[in-house]
Amino acid sequence: MKNYQQVLETVELALAKGEYHHCIEFLLPIIEMFPLSSKEGVNLRTILITALCGINKKEEAKRFCKELLKSYDYKTRENAKYLMEVIDSPDIKKPENWNVQFETNPSLNKKSLNSLRKKREVSEKKKFINVTETPTGDTKPFQKGFSLIIFLILLLLIPLLSGCVKVEDTLDLSELDSITNNLMIESKYLKKFPWQLKFEKKMKDIFPYAEIEQDESTFSLKHKNLNLEDIRQVLKITQNTAGELAGGSTNIEINTTQKNFIFFKKYFYKVDLDLNSIQGFDNLEFILKIINPNKPTLTGKNNSNLEITKNLIIWNLNQGQMNSLEFSFWSLNKLLIGISTILIIILLAYLLRFYRFKLGTDWPQLPSK
Repeated sequence: MKNYQQVLETVELALAKGEYHHCIEFLLPIIEMFPLSSKEGVNLRTILITALCGINKKEEAKRFCKELLKSYDYKTRENAKYLMEVIDSPDIKKPENWNVQFETNPSLNKKSLNSLRKKREVSEKKKFINVTETPTGDTKPFQKGFSLIIFLILLLLIPLLSGCVKVEDTLDLSELDSITNNLMIESKYLKKFPWQLKFEKKMKDIFPYAEIEQDESTFSLKHKNLNLEDIRQVLKITQNTAGELAGGSTNIEINTTQKNFIFFKKYFYKVDLDLNSIQGFDNLEFILKIINPNKPTLTGKNNSNLEITKNLIIWNLNQGQMNSLEFSFWSLNKLLIGISTILIIILLAYLLRFYRFKLGTDWPQLPSK
């Protein structure tokens, strides 16, 4: 397999020189070596489409565009759609009056040409002025007002760009004995900030066995199959680490109680998240999502930052204050239901056998003495 950098340099050089045939002949035999799922394969196919369009082979270019449309990457599909629209666009003929045509006059002799050349030289000499000996003076620095304006612009940009981050934590309570917690941090406009990189490094060191996914703008940390006590510890460690990097202390408390009603259980949850020391971060979103076994019911104060959709609670947290949430939901007592089902089946089997024996059979019986 050829090195991608060598292939890329060769085809880009051919494309820059307008050698489309050479670019196509070089890429076609090796294009399958670079799969469509990789960035290298997408880049080389885009170059090949450009070269094919350059020699007006639109049908072959469409074939490669259709391959890009099947990619799992959203940006790749959007670029392929744009390329397909460009290829399918009709050719526009230029009007003849757009072209300037020059006609040669056979009666024009060398003498007249020489005279024209001399006149042009004279006009060029008069046009330009020698300024090499003209002094320009000392180089002056920028005025104080200019520096002040630049400083104010940078000062306004710093808080604007430093808060374009979305922090989202999803707590899945669908299985109370196997809880899942997924923390997602996403930079909405720019790449990751230094505090994000420090936080990610600390999380990797603290939770080496967790499922971690990351790219240029996102970071995901997932814990699976945990009980309620383990989830409490994970959330406390996570928010304490984030509070240290933010320069303040935070605290989270999760309290739960339950009531048994034979075949059903009712769970009561209370979540308190202290963000009093976290404030002044513009455009920084904190969202806590809680997935319940069924539709929950709010038992505390009405909160305008809450949104309930079926069994999902979406809670937008506020900076600089104590955030509290109280809710409850019903759940089946699976153990008791299972035991009851087994007992009912055993009882039905016994009754069926008893009454079947009592009814007897139609088989002939031996005469009794």
